[in-house]
Amino acid sequence: MISIVLFTDFGPAGPYTGQMESVVRQIAPDIPVINLISNAPVANPRLSSYLLAALRHSFPVNSIFLTVVDPGVGTERKAVVLHADRQIFVGPDNGLLNTVAVQSRNTHWSEIIWQPAHCSMSFHGRDIFAPIAAKLAINAADDLLTPFNREGLNEWRPDLPEVIYFDYYGNAITGLRYQEKFGDMALSINDSLIRQADIFTAVKEHHAFWYKNSSGLVEIAVNRGSAERQLDLKLGTQVSFQLI
Repeated sequence: MISIVLFTDFGPAGPYTGQMESVVRQIAPDIPVINLISNAPVANPRLSSYLLAALRHSFPVNSIFLTVVDPGVGTERKAVVLHADRQIFVGPDNGLLNTVAVQSRNTHWSEIIWQPAHCSMSFHGRDIFAPIAAKLAINAADDLLTPFNREGLNEWRPDLPEVIYFDYYGNAITGLRYQEKFGDMALSINDSLIRQADIFTAVKEHHAFWYKNSSGLVEIAVNRGSAERQLDLKLGTQVSFQLI
């Protein structure tokens, strides 16, 4: 089933998500639109790319991700479409789609060559990316794209040992996909060593631990507390694993 999935850093307030959804529904009224996340790391396509790559796995093949974390909007950065393992990603070529690409087996890049009659310099999400995502959903985008070879990804890390996102509870999600070998290790962060636990109640209240989260990433939490506050974490805080 085709659906259009919104991934943005717009925040929970303001008109931007609604404006993009309106464009999609005008072009493709029968296609479901899912607002996956509107608080991706603000103006940080690098960190956001690792979150996007993890969250994509909750969606079936043929899903179309409309992605906007675009601090360079209005510059010469490309507007692109990435086909990756039978899912489609529409957004800026600023690193936001790179992690999806390097973690995928089969990829195909296209540049968006279509331009609307009226295009805001500050809102390509509404004026370029949303129309293209909708047209892809109804198979009406073939003449609007041109293939290109995306180079320069050899140095892009498929996993990132940094905090990439804080959820509502203050849990800190990292850009590291869980590996079995991590189970024998402690996680080092801000001069603290944190042990693994499977569930929150396996540790005492207000104690920190790390675990494999529901998206397959290493996540840091505090039972009945906020890892963000208690461990003084920031986006980009580095983590590493050490043998116990």
